[in-house]
Parts: sequence; C-alpha cells; structure tokens
Amino acid sequence: MKYLFLIFFMNLLPQYAGRPLSRDGNYPKTFEDIRNEIAGYYDIAKAIIDLAVYGKAQNRSYERLAVFADTIGPRLSGSKNLDAAIKYMYSALQKDGLENVHLEPVKVPHWERGEEFAMMLEPRNHSIAILGLGSSVATPPEGITAEVIVVASFDELHRRAQEAKGKIVVYNQPFISYGETVRYRSLGAVEAAKVGAVASLIRSVASFSIDSPHTGWQNYQSGVPQIPTACISVEDAEMMSRMSFRGTKIVVYLKMGARTYPDSASFNTVAEIVGSKYPEQIVLVSGHLDSWDVGQGAMDDGGGAFISWEALSLIKDLGLRPKRTLRLVLWTGEEQGGIGAEQYYQLHKENISNFDIVMESDEGTFKPSGLAFTGNAKARDIVKEIMALLLPINVTEVYDAADGTDINFWMRDGVPGASLRDDLSKYFWFHHSQGDTMTVQDPNQMNLCAAVWTVVSYIIADMEEMLPSVASGAYH
Repeated sequence: MKYLFLIFFMNLLPQYAGRPLSRDGNYPKTFEDIRNEIAGYYDIAKAIIDLAVYGKAQNRSYERLAVFADTIGPRLSGSKNLDAAIKYMYSALQKDGLENVHLEPVKVPHWERGEEFAMMLEPRNHSIAILGLGSSVATPPEGITAEVIVVASFDELHRRAQEAKGKIVVYNQPFISYGETVRYRSLGAVEAAKVGAVASLIRSVASFSIDSPHTGWQNYQSGVPQIPTACISVEDAEMMSRMSFRGTKIVVYLKMGARTYPDSASFNTVAEIVGSKYPEQIVLVSGHLDSWDVGQGAMDDGGGAFISWEALSLIKDLGLRPKRTLRLVLWTGEEQGGIGAEQYYQLHKENISNFDIVMESDEGTFKPSGLAFTGNAKARDIVKEIMALLLPINVTEVYDAADGTDINFWMRDGVPGASLRDDLSKYFWFHHSQGDTMTVQDPNQMNLCAAVWTVVSYIIADMEEMLPSVASGAYH
C-alpha cells in the first residue's frame, strides 16, 4: 500500500515543480505564472491603445487640456487662478462620471512677484528681461542701483568674495543638466548674500533661449541675509559675461515688488474608479495642477495631469473595473517642493501597505519611450512584462529611477514608483517660462502617453497580486 502511495505522490511532483509549499496549503505564484497572467491582458491593452490613439478618445486629453489652459491660464500656488482651476477640475471629474470625486484640504505658500524691472545703465542703456524667483524678497521701493560682478560658478564667487561686496552678482553658469544646474537657481541668492552682495541675477536654467527668462523656486537660509533674486535670459547673462571679461564696468538698476503672504488654503483633487475585489488597495496616477505664473502651465504640468485623468476616462469608457482602486490625484503646491503631496502623504501613510504603486507624470507629454521605475528587481521584471504589451506603439523600455516630486515621499518608504519617460530634448526650452503654452503640446504624442499610462495603471490595478514592495522583495 505504501508503495502505491509513493508512486501516486511522485506522479504529482512535476505539476508542482518550482512551486514552494506554503503553510496554508496554497502555492505562491512563480514568475512564469505572473508572465502568463500578464500575457492574458493582450486584448485589453490593445483595446486601450486603439481607443486612445485611433478611436473615439483620440486627441481627447489634448482638447480637454486646451480648454482648461485657455480658460484658466497659469496657476501659481495661493492664486485665484489656482482656486479656479481646482473648482473647474472638481466639476469636470464629476461630469465625467468618476467616483469619489472630492477635495482634500492643504495649506500652500502664497507669493506674488509684483512689479519687476531691470535696466543696464552702463556701459549702455539696455532693458533686461527678468522673472523674479519664488519667495524672493522685494528691493527697497526706490530699487537698487549697483555695479555687477559676473561669475560662472559658486567656486569663482567664493574666490572673488572681496569683489562681490555691495554688488549685484550675475551668474553665467553653463547648462549641464537640469538636476545639476538648478542649484544656482535654488542657492544663488544665499551664496551671493554670504559674500555681501545686494542682489543676484541668475542665468535661466534652460537648454535653449530666445531671450526668455525662466522662473522657479529658490530657498533662503536662516542666518543669511535675504536679498532680491531673479532669473535673466541666457543671452543677457552671456553678454554681461563678455563685457566683464573685457574689463567693462557694468551697472544695473533693479526694482522688484515681490511679496510673501501667509499660507493659503488649497486642495489636492481626487477621483477614483473603485476596485471590484480589493477596493482598499490603491494604484495612484497623478500630475500636479499648480504651475508658475507665466505661460499657461500646459506642459508643466497640464499634460501630466490630463493624461492621468484620461487614464481613468479610458478605463471607464471601456467598461472596465480593475480589482484594485485606481485613484487619480491632482496635486497642489508641487512647484514649491511638493507641499500638497507631503500633506497627502502625512494623511494617508498609515495605510502605506495598501499602496501598490504611485505614478506621476511631470516631465512633459512628448513622444514617449517607456517608463522610469523605482522598485525591487522582481517588481521590475513584472513591469517589463507589462510594458511588452505596448509593442504596437513601440513604447516598451523600462528605465531606472522614477522621478516625481509628489511621489518621492512614498518611494522613500519602499512603495514602487513610476514616471513617464518621453522625449525631453525641448522640455527645458519652455520650462517655467512664458513659452509654456498649448503651442508646445502635440495631440498625437499626448494620445500615446495616455495609452502608456492607462495600460500600465490598469494592469497593475487588476492583477491578482500586488507588486512586490522594496521591503518584501518577493512575489506574494
């Protein structure tokens, strides 16, 4: 009898090969199981692509964004325009038939640039285009008239510290990359103030310019005098550098009326498609609704916000309901360092184990090439399989390191994260400038971005198991 049992047991072994036994009698999925599960989404992925790129939803995210951007305009934190934008989106998401549409209150910075003016007085009269930097203080009412010292780096400024006292520091740092060069915008005023300068004018952090200044946030430090600071165009920075190199004396008059007010009430805007089986588990897609007060905020980050809305719309239009809740969050106060997102994180982090993945699109919606992903190797393998379903539009790459100010809070705690990777070759031509308008956007490229965003978010939300977290490191 015992031999018959042994033969029976041995015959069972092949079908369980490679499947570790678990205490509850279930057999955890192998990667081959997961690969087969994802392959089963081929038809749904194709339906999403067809609807977004070729079907009735073609150009919808672009057209929605155009109406929004043309109607509302730029949306600086604390402004009436941002308030109007949030009200607009709250109504639009409800009309779209999404679920649990609501606003979550947060406090955001309120800074206004006021009147701005800069004029070169020596060696000739020349109007200098400027954009004050966020949180900058104003000049005295009569303005500041001072000689200029031009430097190409913080190191040069420190070497010439004795020359800088009482002068306006002009930074003519080369554009290497946004991540490296943006520190001059962030810290230029602080470093100039440390050596006794009365103001700082910083070459815009831009890879290309047509006499266009680019704004952004800057940070003062406690114990360091606060001096007025603004960005100038690449052309004016280079011109003053050439003048300085020739030994020409440069004198500039600067007047800025910037003001900082108490923090304002604002909101993160939220909508959902509630999960059918695990509604407490969340796949989060997002972009930020605020922008700078120049241009229309169409690229940064209207495109990212609207393809995130489009992801829910496409899924709803196809009559799909994933097992997990697909949650759209339109952040507020991103441009000041993710202020709204941090408050969202503090409010929801007690449920962090329920967050399957956090996704943010905030680097343009140009021609997509793939997905940037942060997570462990096993989660990355799963995402690669999902991205393979996007072969019909040739967007299959998985890159390292998701990037998103608003989702970093979650990724630091081990939640997998993803950001859209697209063609950034022209992104910093328009970033934080008057050029950030609907003219930058391309409807066909937005269709492709929406398809990528929707396929990835839907499949992750509908798979039987959550992605392995950084902490777990296992298929579960």
